[in-house]
Amino acid sequence: MPIAYINIGSNKGNRIAHIEQAVALIELLCNSIAQRSPIIESEPWGFESQHQFLNIGIAIETHIEPTTLLKELLNIEKKISEASHRDENGNYIDRKIDIDLIAVDDIIIDSPHLQLPHPRMQLRDFVLTPMMHLNNSWVHPILNQNITQLHKQLHEKDN
Repeated sequence: MPIAYINIGSNKGNRIAHIEQAVALIELLCNSIAQRSPIIESEPWGFESQHQFLNIGIAIETHIEPTTLLKELLNIEKKISEASHRDENGNYIDRKIDIDLIAVDDIIIDSPHLQLPHPRMQLRDFVLTPMMHLNNSWVHPILNQNITQLHKQLHEKDN
């Protein structure tokens, strides 16, 4: 059965409770128990905020086709919080929950509604670090590098 890699973040309200609710709803949706990374704290990405994010990565077996899975993950986000992730100018803002479909095995999808693997995953430590805990041998099917290599490259750019 395919494995979906999903990143869940929260920087508003009871961050752990929001993440736990999201994981529980995803497990129910997929009828499977998720493998979890440790929770990490990270700076907001793409906007300024004094509120840190908590992030977790999960790996979960699913029979759900990726486009449908993304739609269902967005529905789970809305169940937890109706609030938008962006302000009236289109900029990112604080949010109770953010769920991103990062990858499904080595499937490549490039459509207007879904890009897999996630097109900015290699730029985000809060995605790469949890994914290293889940499957550090996973190879990005476009960049042909494993998670450990992507993580190392990201940190070499920071220095």
